[in-house]
Amino acid sequence: MRHIKPSTDPNVLVGHDATDDAAVYRLADDLAVVETVDFFTPVVDDPFDFGRIAAANALSDVYAMGARPLFALNLVAYPKKLSHDVLGEILRGGQAVCDEAGIPVVGGHSIDDPEPKYGLAVTGIVHPDLVLTNAGGQAGDRLVLTKPLGTGVLTTALKRGLATEEQRVGVTELMATLNRGAGEAAVAARVHAATDITGFGLLGHLLEMVQASGVGAEIEASAVPRLEGVRELAQQGVYPGGTSNNLRYVSAHVRFEDGVDETERLILADAQTSGGLLISIAEKKSGELLKKLKSQGVKHAAVIGRIGVKPRGRILLRRKRKA
Repeated sequence: MRHIKPSTDPNVLVGHDATDDAAVYRLADDLAVVETVDFFTPVVDDPFDFGRIAAANALSDVYAMGARPLFALNLVAYPKKLSHDVLGEILRGGQAVCDEAGIPVVGGHSIDDPEPKYGLAVTGIVHPDLVLTNAGGQAGDRLVLTKPLGTGVLTTALKRGLATEEQRVGVTELMATLNRGAGEAAVAARVHAATDITGFGLLGHLLEMVQASGVGAEIEASAVPRLEGVRELAQQGVYPGGTSNNLRYVSAHVRFEDGVDETERLILADAQTSGGLLISIAEKKSGELLKKLKSQGVKHAAVIGRIGVKPRGRILLRRKRKA
């Protein structure tokens, strides 16, 4: 997007020049529209579950902006030679998650493509003064993560036949879980910044947050929730190529303290699908946020670090925070 000039329209509140989750356009003093689009290739074998996961992933961008989704459009790339019954199951899965979100799917577009792909374009609304971005982190804030890491590792294990049935069910349900409750809790707690954790991994999306906010961050690796069995699989080299690419990119901006081994680094850089929200909130309100998240049914939320003034645009990764 660097070749496209930033918009000069004053009603563009969040555009492509920001590394944020969705675009935001002001329609009136008290109303802005939020727009996002996301689609990808299958991450699980079951077509219904693939549809659920892709829909939850697309909707997450709207929740991360503090907005309420209104409706969605299907985006489909599908080979003509494959069964339409399979495509029907993908769409049924997407519809099921949109029903859970309380929004209609009102249309869409499809093309013939050798490799199946599915996702949504989602439209939402938010008050212009209540937009959450990744640029509001403030020194002294606590960082809260709402879903455990490891979906990249486990979906890779599924493809290689190395995951247990329990792991398959667990990672599928996690990826298909909406960030609706997390987003509503974040808005209610008046957090300073938020973003969702997807393909760039926790470290990549946190890096975007600290760079956009002009601050630094410290993460306590031992406090970061992760899925069962992820460390053992990562130690065996079971992780997607995107994860190693993420780690290679962020390493120039992260100081790893002794005790944070290569496996731990890979997990924190693991490319996620439909991951949780990363939230920056004032320390004195972090307990309130955790209570609101719990009341919304968000089971795995945890404080994983803090925001500092320096070094700006950089991350310090500790194994365990010093007392």
